[in-house]
Amino acid sequence: MTTNLVVFGSCNMDLVAYVPTAPKRGETVLGREFHTVPGGKGANQALAAAKAGANVRMIGAVGDDDLGGQIRDILRESDVDVTGVRTVPGRSGTAHIVVDDEGGNSIVVVPGANAAVDGLADGDEELIAGSKSLLLQLEIPFSGVEAAAAAGRRNGVRVVLTPAPAAELSEDILSNVDLLVPNEHEAAILAGDDDPHRALRTLLERVPEVVITLGGRGSLYGNRSGDVVEVPSFPVAAVDTTAAGDTFAGVLCTALAEGADMTEALRWGSAAAAVSVQRTGASSSMPTREEITDFLAGR
Repeated sequence: MTTNLVVFGSCNMDLVAYVPTAPKRGETVLGREFHTVPGGKGANQALAAAKAGANVRMIGAVGDDDLGGQIRDILRESDVDVTGVRTVPGRSGTAHIVVDDEGGNSIVVVPGANAAVDGLADGDEELIAGSKSLLLQLEIPFSGVEAAAAAGRRNGVRVVLTPAPAAELSEDILSNVDLLVPNEHEAAILAGDDDPHRALRTLLERVPEVVITLGGRGSLYGNRSGDVVEVPSFPVAAVDTTAAGDTFAGVLCTALAEGADMTEALRWGSAAAAVSVQRTGASSSMPTREEITDFLAGR
């Protein structure tokens, strides 16, 4: 079954170096591999959802450089509709990623063309209005996130926000969010509490539903009706955790848009993330629907 999701957010080219140990300040280390892979939290979520079987439209911006054309091409090749991806003068966004042998990563994002996504362009609201869910992140200007969330609310579309990179959020944004999907660190910043259960209760005062991802410990869901669900992760040997959170969010929203209940949707998101961390890269690590189904069948 296909779904209809719109992702409003960032499109980057990921520049990924693989090293035994990440360098400390002032230190130079030798890497063993280097890859360029289209990414950005917005494009990553769009690709994850499309590979999981969703009908996805991407709204964002790329530069008029070679990287912009490459980003468009990989989105199209994965059956993501790029009608809403506009080209602006200058450089495309980039993410400079260092991945160590334990699968951990550190990332520097240079927004580039993503800085132009500071509001709705012509046609954006129509694309949002025609969807079941709208996925948002924070790698574009807050004014763009706020405008898209408001458009989602006006048109009765489920608005899902991954608050990353971590930042304080205004009520102008959160008042239009239906489902918030932070990781532990982001939840602690937003709630002012590093205990996930207490953070969940605090965040539910601001949004109707919350999913907190807990890394190797799984995920925690709650809503204002008092429902609380904890879903454990699937233990695997991580090679590269880049974009695991974006994979989780894209597949979670795909499952929800297909009518899955929250527990099943969380299992699908967790399974997709578990498959992705066993591979290198961001968009290149994301599983297909068949791979997710096969993984769950073996558990």
